Amino acid sequence: MSILRTKSVEASIAHTDEPEHRLKKSLTAVDLTVFGIGVIIGAGIFTLTGRAAADYAGPAIVISFAIAAVACGLSALCYAEFASTVPVSGSAYTFSYATLGEIVAWIIGWDLLLEMMLGASVVAQGWSQYFVLFLHNLGVPFPHSLAPGNGPFDLAAFLLVAVITALVAYGIKESMRVNLVFVGIKLFIVLFVIVAGLRFINPANYTPFIPAAQPPAESAASILHQPLLQIFFGLNPTVYGWGGILAGASLVFFAYIGFDVVATTAEEARNPQRDLPVGIIASLIICTFLYVAVSLVITGMVKYDQINPKAALAAAFESVGQPWAATLISAGAVAGLFTVVMTLLIGATRVIFAMCRDHLLPPSWGLTNPRTGTPVRLTVGIGLLVALVASLTPIGELEEMVNIGTLSAFVLVSLAVPVLRRRRPDLQRSFKVPLSPALPWIAALTSLYLMLNLPLDTWLRFLIWMIIGFAIYFTYGYRNSRLNKEPELPFFEH
Repeated sequence: MSILRTKSVEASIAHTDEPEHRLKKSLTAVDLTVFGIGVIIGAGIFTLTGRAAADYAGPAIVISFAIAAVACGLSALCYAEFASTVPVSGSAYTFSYATLGEIVAWIIGWDLLLEMMLGASVVAQGWSQYFVLFLHNLGVPFPHSLAPGNGPFDLAAFLLVAVITALVAYGIKESMRVNLVFVGIKLFIVLFVIVAGLRFINPANYTPFIPAAQPPAESAASILHQPLLQIFFGLNPTVYGWGGILAGASLVFFAYIGFDVVATTAEEARNPQRDLPVGIIASLIICTFLYVAVSLVITGMVKYDQINPKAALAAAFESVGQPWAATLISAGAVAGLFTVVMTLLIGATRVIFAMCRDHLLPPSWGLTNPRTGTPVRLTVGIGLLVALVASLTPIGELEEMVNIGTLSAFVLVSLAVPVLRRRRPDLQRSFKVPLSPALPWIAALTSLYLMLNLPLDTWLRFLIWMIIGFAIYFTYGYRNSRLNKEPELPFFEH
């Protein structure tokens, strides 16, 4: 049996009807759009905008967000076509299984696991910072040794993930109701920042809009912290200028993670052929507009080199004598980042659920509870792991690891679109990527270029992660795969 064996679309859909691995179909287009907004808006606005502007691009962080949005938009079109054609849990993992083969599907699933689990951990850390700040503004003390960055254990981040894990295990529709409320609060805060911040913009802060390139700080000058592209071509490391803008785009790419998470819920959508493309594309468009607007406001309120990278929005309003607004923003961040962690946790469980159903991981992990319709055991296990990473890992060490996992999945999904078009032209596609195969190839190259702008230490960590993944696949997944155990079934392709 080849490691490039593929699983047919018909087989993937047929397996969704197995009683022990069946998910409830309860999500509408509105649910999916809100789901996407819930996960996209959060880390980018509340935790990354300030850092990227202060350390990489200055006011030109707006251009960084636009570049990242274009890269995501191209990939989003590819995801929309796949999600409407193969409405099965697992997102890019499932798509690639039907086109590029089992080993590629495993790689993508392993990358998505990196993206979503580490993404949830990173955002939980950001939530913890805002939560402690919010309590401080209310005059409520928080144990200093358990606060983020002050000790070996971040209590708030751990408790957040524990609560969300319980909610996600209870039911997907119940999770979406909570998500809807918190997304409403989050959107109100974001619009408040845009409208209220316009009064305090100083046009002088936009000059220079693209700061002159300069050598990075000594710690960033280390070869381990240099973008891989610079190392390949022997370029001198810089921040600001166009090099800083591109590096900023690779960083804020993390802010757009979310539309691909929508695809992981394909199996739980009532009308996936129509609703999934709407949810994916609408959430990305709405969030891009809000990101650009907030970036313009923040860099107009505060000079880029004076932005607080840890809590940029709240600190910006404090700097103009509006502490009450800072308290309101902190409350919004607490609510907003809650939804990001929840949706990423849902996405991670659905990807591993699909891998368990294909027996690439132990199938017993992915059994659904008859009452809740969710994989409770899997959800609790992943939630515990995310909670430990969020509470024990130093802040700021994980963002770029999330990005490289996501971008690698984007590259492979984009390449898979023309492959499936050629192999299965008979499949019904309610949404098609325009200008295929040119547009999918451009999407893949764009994502690859952003990957090359990530630092060397991120690539080394990613290599270690992939080695672990290959070890698991060749010692367990390859031998136990359903394609290996059930080759006689007619809906399998070899």
